[in-house]
Amino acid sequence: MSAHAMHKLRNIVHSALLIAGMALIVSACAWTLWGTEGILWGLAGAILAMVLSPAVPPALVLSLYRARPVGHAELPDVYAALAELGRRADLPAPPRLYYVPSAVLNAFAVGNRSAAAIAVTDGMLRNLTFRELVGVLAHEVSHIANNDLWVMNLADAMSRVTALMSYLGIVLLAVNLPLIAADGGVVPWFLVLLMIVAPTLMDLLQLALSRAREFDADLDAVRLTGETEGLALALAKLESWQGRFWERVLFPGRHVPDPSLLRTHPPTEERIRRLMRLRDEVSSPPLSPPATRVVVVPATIMPVARPPRYRWPGIWY
Repeated sequence: MSAHAMHKLRNIVHSALLIAGMALIVSACAWTLWGTEGILWGLAGAILAMVLSPAVPPALVLSLYRARPVGHAELPDVYAALAELGRRADLPAPPRLYYVPSAVLNAFAVGNRSAAAIAVTDGMLRNLTFRELVGVLAHEVSHIANNDLWVMNLADAMSRVTALMSYLGIVLLAVNLPLIAADGGVVPWFLVLLMIVAPTLMDLLQLALSRAREFDADLDAVRLTGETEGLALALAKLESWQGRFWERVLFPGRHVPDPSLLRTHPPTEERIRRLMRLRDEVSSPPLSPPATRVVVVPATIMPVARPPRYRWPGIWY
């Protein structure tokens, strides 16, 4: 089995085990509250929460960053690369491209396989080479093709159901504690501890799941682009842009465009190391142009000179 296949299998197994672990915590909390039948009710509640929970409209996310759609005539080469990435990923339609007026180096995807959008910042367009930008776009296309947003929505639904059951269990215990003490009963401290730590355990598993999906998107980006160096160089450049250690200590979040609870990317060094392992196993024809080619930014996209600022709801851009 090739290294790419082994990494892919490991990431799939890792994600499956994390989802199973989250389901186990949901079942344990439900069993604590309602017994054996509660396990089925707890899992049903998680599924119901996922189905009924309102999905965040992509337009709302894009509006938070003041993103605007980029016309094909503005970045024709980027659109051509994005269309080819969408074809290689078997997407029904290529993602739309959006521009975020920010000096932050960032890119993100919203939507689903049938209707998706990828937003790139001004800093990304002006600081990455075309080859590096193609690697980043391939990473985001992989997220869309792998339905990572749906997977994370499932994890979030189970996490919210667990938190609800935890709060309910603690309230019921507080109400019944005088009765337990009056009857000389024993307080089930193990179950109390479970109710207290369950939400935290779910958060940790959710973060671990997100990291696993990031690794998977990196590996699929290699398959889409036909080479490893583009994304690896982009990751190294993004890491150096984030500043020295003292900067991150004195100004936490200064260069990070996401809320602290959403900073779930794995260590950059580990991501690059995994990418480099696949250098000799790439079979797809290379998509990226020469390494020295820059992104031609048209005059319609004005450079952003102002530094990133803190904005609602907890994002830097």
